[in-house]
Amino acid sequence: MGRIELTAEKFAELFGGKPVVDEGDDPEFMRILQRFIFGEVFYTGDLDDQTRELITVSVLTANQTLPQLTVHVRAALAAGCTPVEIREAVYQCAPLIGFPKTLNAISAMNEAFRGKGIALPLPAQGTVADDDRQRMGRCFQEPIYGRELARQYSDLPGEFAEALPRFVTELTFGDFASRNGLDRRRRELLTFVVLAALGDAEPQVRSHAVGAVKAGNTVEGLLAALLQAMPYTGVPRILNAVNAIAPVLSDVS
Repeated sequence: MGRIELTAEKFAELFGGKPVVDEGDDPEFMRILQRFIFGEVFYTGDLDDQTRELITVSVLTANQTLPQLTVHVRAALAAGCTPVEIREAVYQCAPLIGFPKTLNAISAMNEAFRGKGIALPLPAQGTVADDDRQRMGRCFQEPIYGRELARQYSDLPGEFAEALPRFVTELTFGDFASRNGLDRRRRELLTFVVLAALGDAEPQVRSHAVGAVKAGNTVEGLLAALLQAMPYTGVPRILNAVNAIAPVLSDVS
């Protein structure tokens, strides 16, 4: 099949309809968009459609493109993602983009859930007691990332040398990475892609590329994830991310 036929097939699977031909005010633009995303990008690399839609949901959350997020939450459900998986992909953006933006995304996500008749709230997925966040956070952090963060900021004055790495460990790993609902491999892949989407986090992109590989992702999977994100981030941020992980690519190969 050519990309026009592939677009029609994938669009029907995800959205239950037909792609634009001549409809609307800007059909030419929509044909370019749809044929690139659903006729080319979706067929590059070996990611399954569930992972592709979780990537898209995560990037749209980071971008705060909320109307499109609602649409792609529905597409993720159509692709076979569970509501809990989608919610976890959105929740775990919080340490990376902040709580207010994540709350905006949660509202858009829940709009899609309610439209599909999904009862809210969804089942809780937390696994860590409040007084155990530091210990359990380190259990999730250190096997992949070591203790480099604590060493890196040990020269900060006073309480800040302890507070900054502790906050990162307890929030990012104790509160979020420890949750059920998504396996570690997928969580690390989605974290990597969100960092790439931010556009100004190249050191973290590089670090989390290493972490994603340690968690079971392949280099080819990382590249496929970046290409899946590209229609939503724009080309420059993905080129920057690929350049940032060049040492990882060479080390693995």
